[in-house]
Amino acid sequence: MRQLLITAPFPSSLIDRIRAVSPEIAIEQRTLPNGRWPDDWTTEAEIYYAQSAVPSIAQAPNLHWVQTHYAGIDSLEKTDLWQSDVLITTASGVHAPNMAQYAMTQILAWAHRVPQWFQYKQTHSWAKNRWETFVPQELYGKTLGILGYGSIGRELARLAKPFRMKILVTKRDARQLQDTGFVIEGQGDPEGTLPDRIYPSEATRSMIAECDFVVITLPLTERTYYLFDEEMFKAMKPTAFLVNVGRGAVVKEDDLVRALKKGWLAGAGLDVYEEEPLPNSSPLWDMENVIMTPHVSGFTPQYDERATDIFAENLRCYLSGEPLLNLVSREEGY
Repeated sequence: MRQLLITAPFPSSLIDRIRAVSPEIAIEQRTLPNGRWPDDWTTEAEIYYAQSAVPSIAQAPNLHWVQTHYAGIDSLEKTDLWQSDVLITTASGVHAPNMAQYAMTQILAWAHRVPQWFQYKQTHSWAKNRWETFVPQELYGKTLGILGYGSIGRELARLAKPFRMKILVTKRDARQLQDTGFVIEGQGDPEGTLPDRIYPSEATRSMIAECDFVVITLPLTERTYYLFDEEMFKAMKPTAFLVNVGRGAVVKEDDLVRALKKGWLAGAGLDVYEEEPLPNSSPLWDMENVIMTPHVSGFTPQYDERATDIFAENLRCYLSGEPLLNLVSREEGY
C-alpha cells in the first residue's frame, strides 16, 4: 500500500473521493495543532497533502511528493524540504474563477465610480453635477494588461474579452502558449489565443505604458519582489488603474502611495499588502483613489471541492507515472 497523509480538514466525502482514485492508497488524516508540524511528529507517508506546515526530511524519511492546499509556496522556501528532491505541486487553478471575477469587479467598480455611489448615499444627497461625478468609463476599446498569464490571468482574459477590451499579457516564456496546469472545464484560455499581444516578463514596463487597467497576478519570487517601484509607476498612464491580487511585496508600497499622491496613476484596487493585516498607520486607508479588501479574492465556497479535484487528478497521474500538474520549479520559485 502507498501511504498518504492529509492534514487538510476535509470531510469524509472528499476523503472518499480521493480514496476512490486507487485501491493502492492507504489514507491517514491528521489535524495540525495551531497549523504547525510538531517537533515530535513523524510520518512514514510517501505522499503528503499539506494544508500548511510541512515536516522536516528527518520527520518524513519516505516522502516523495507534497501537494499543497494553496497556490503560493513562498512559505516553503526556508524549509529543508525545499532543498530536497521531494516533488512539490500546488493548488494553482483552484482560485481562477473567483480571483478573476474579483479583478473584474475592481475594474468595473473603478470604471463606474462605485465608491462615489456609497459616499453620496451616506450624505443623504446627490452631487449637484451628476455628470461630472458619476459618468463612467466604458470598457469597450480600453486596454487591459495582465501580469502573469497563469490560471487567474487566463480566466480574467476570458471575462474581459466580451467587453471588447484589448488584452496584453506578460508571460515568463512567451513561446509556451498552452496552459500546462490545472484547468477548470470551460474556463480560462487553455490554448493561449485570447491576448492581442504577449510580452516577455522583461518587457513589463513597455507593456504597462499602453494599459488603461493593469492587473497583477504574479507569485512572489526573487524576480518579482518590488517589481512595481517608482520607475514602474512613472511608466504607467496617469489615467490607469492598478489591481493587485498576486502578492503584496510585488508592489513597493511606499512608492505606490507616492505614485497615487503625485498622479502617476489614477487609482488602485488592492487585496494584498506588504504587511498583513495592513497596519492602522498605513496611508492607504485614507486614500479616496484606493479600493481595498482584506486578502479575500481567493475565497470561494468551492475551494475544498476544487482542491480535491486537482489532487485527485494529480494522484492519478502520480500513480500512473504521468507528468504532474502544477509541478513547482525551485529555480523559478513557483
